[in-house]
Amino acid sequence: MEADRIKWNERFGAEGAFLGERPSPFLAREIERILRLAPGRRALDVACGEGRNSIFLARHGFRTSGLDISDVGIAKAERLAHAEALEIDFHQVDLENCRIAGQYDLIINFNFLLRSLIPEEVGALAPGGLLLFDTILESPQLLVTHNPDFFLRYGELERIFAVFNGEVLFSEEDREGEMPTARLLYRKAD
Repeated sequence: MEADRIKWNERFGAEGAFLGERPSPFLAREIERILRLAPGRRALDVACGEGRNSIFLARHGFRTSGLDISDVGIAKAERLAHAEALEIDFHQVDLENCRIAGQYDLIINFNFLLRSLIPEEVGALAPGGLLLFDTILESPQLLVTHNPDFFLRYGELERIFAVFNGEVLFSEEDREGEMPTARLLYRKAD
């Protein structure tokens, strides 16, 4: 969608990084478990934005690809990766019409919710592959000003992943603060 690309280009067009340069705290907290459990080192960062999580994964030895709708975000990510001599394969794509090619040992999906893409992500996991999901949870204050379709409902993330052949290794909902969040670590069956 052109409107989404424009919106994200405006956010990523500012000086500095929109979400900062450090990786997601959830990813940083889980990296040791990921390194221990992932069957290989191929990773996909869905809605990668300016590449902070892609870069973090590449630093930890993953052959990483990143997808995002924003050409401005992708350009920033490429510059940051190049500055560290990291080879990351970034692609500008409209995730609403995306089909994930290839197979990955780790897929991360942070700060983005497109329910119809979740089965595609699970399908792109290698046997024993991991999917780390972290996105915004509904809250009364957010629902006043935002489209409810872009927020997870309470308990929804676990219900979504319960139908797939694998196991949820970790799940939590943080309902406090200005930005409530749901997080999950899923492992596909071997």
